Amino acid sequence: MFSAGKILAEIHDLLEENIVPGISTYDLDRMAEEWIRKRNSKPAFKGYSGFPGSLCTSINHQVVHGIPSKKVILEEGDIISIDSGVVFDGYYSDAARTHFVGSVSEAAQNLCRVTEQSLWLAIEQCQPGNRLGDVGWAVEQLALSKGYGVVREYVGHGIGKHLHEKPDVPNYGPANSRMTLPKGLVIAIEPMINLGTEMVDVLDDDWTVVTRDKSLSAHYEHTIAITEEGPLVLTDSLSHPGRMTRPN
Repeated sequence: MFSAGKILAEIHDLLEENIVPGISTYDLDRMAEEWIRKRNSKPAFKGYSGFPGSLCTSINHQVVHGIPSKKVILEEGDIISIDSGVVFDGYYSDAARTHFVGSVSEAAQNLCRVTEQSLWLAIEQCQPGNRLGDVGWAVEQLALSKGYGVVREYVGHGIGKHLHEKPDVPNYGPANSRMTLPKGLVIAIEPMINLGTEMVDVLDDDWTVVTRDKSLSAHYEHTIAITEEGPLVLTDSLSHPGRMTRPN
């Protein structure tokens, strides 16, 4: 899973370098799939329940599951959340980042900063013996303190030999609730935070999730192994600024 996570981190770094005004989400998807297959791995999302892409590309008020398209061209000031997964030697990784397209508004910058920070606060709770509710509580407390909406209809999940395994990993509490976290468990934590309401809808394509009030949404995700030494971030990228030091 560490190898699958490393490949996925490389993909996110590659995409970040190529997210510019004028590029289509189809081109980003093609770029990612080519890189995945060159690394002797497979895109985890392509064909999953019929999903057509290797990436979920969700722009501005789209929360998650946006479908890559030649018709969708990134514009200056957009934010785009890219979610992707890799299968390597039968094991899965899953990670997401929200990227800026050129210069974006201060409101968008703050939303993304807080959403990513909430993910790392949640990761800090991934200690053996802590409770699953502590993880979601860390996300919820920060987001609500900033007046943001925490999406409740879509949550994180266990991951391993399958993309989605038990347990569900909500982005809300209460603290000291749900299962005790055992060492050896691997989970994907993925806060989806909205500038406005927490309420979401699904478009007619049966995939794309959008904020009901059309406010901006940000999405960050890492795959985390719970070890005796604490959380091991399998999809961490040492080249991406603002990351916590990965445990040895």
